[in-house]
Amino acid sequence: MATLSTQFLGKKFKNPFVLASGFMGVTGLSMASAAKHGFGAVTIKSLSLQPRKGHPAPVIVEFDRGLINAVGLSNPGVKEGADELALAKKEAGVPVFASVFADTVEHFAEAAKAVSKAKPDFLEIDVSCPNVDNEFGTPFACDPKAAYDVTRAVKKAVPIPLSVKLSPNVPHLGPIARQVEKAGADAINAINTLKGMVIQPEARRPVLTNKFGGISGPALFPVATRCIYEAYQSAKIPIIGTGGVTTGRDAASHLMAGASLVGIGSALHFRGLDAAKTIGKELLEFMELEGYKKVQDMVGLAHEA
Repeated sequence: MATLSTQFLGKKFKNPFVLASGFMGVTGLSMASAAKHGFGAVTIKSLSLQPRKGHPAPVIVEFDRGLINAVGLSNPGVKEGADELALAKKEAGVPVFASVFADTVEHFAEAAKAVSKAKPDFLEIDVSCPNVDNEFGTPFACDPKAAYDVTRAVKKAVPIPLSVKLSPNVPHLGPIARQVEKAGADAINAINTLKGMVIQPEARRPVLTNKFGGISGPALFPVATRCIYEAYQSAKIPIIGTGGVTTGRDAASHLMAGASLVGIGSALHFRGLDAAKTIGKELLEFMELEGYKKVQDMVGLAHEA
């Protein structure tokens, strides 16, 4: 009989589905709720050293193949966020990912130290958000050296297993993946959202106040699959495949591209709070039909074809 339980960096997961940062991960109790709704692990909404209000509304819009958002990394800051992480550790009953972002290498390390007090199971560093370029400049994930420097600094600052969230807004993910691995990353999260724009023709203007935003949902899925594939070809550390997964077959595709875990976010919008349970049921049915016993049996299979 097939099972969804799996291992990742020495931790046991009841299934491979990780709540992506930005969805239901605002508080410790919302992360615990996500775990009760079927997620095998949860990620807090990314935190910065100081609180951020984010961008003015509208900040999220649905279009025919997905969502586009420019929330602007709103968050309560690492001090309050660490308290929420500690609560999630107590209540969720599944592995907990902290997530931080910053404007400098030094601030990344400081933010990582601050959230490490909550003893999260893993730390994600978001070096790739596409909708705050006007504030932070080119994302660190678009420059191999910058990605290396941030990863190295955070790895030196905290002992927590480290996952680096990379950007699809590059010609090829391989060189970035290699650099973060070289810098000491324990895992890669591929990918963040893809920079885009939606214009309202009648209004003759972009819908988002920020003009540009990050594309997620089904429109992002083939881009994410390609990026996972490139990362798997280029680095040996495990991958969390994130981007547009809404069905069990989508999850299988990400696993076969090289992911060991599968991030889920926008599917909560399209398929409801039980998206992880639904996708898990579909993945299990696929595994039974195709003869796979474990999630690990599918990882990287597309590279053998």
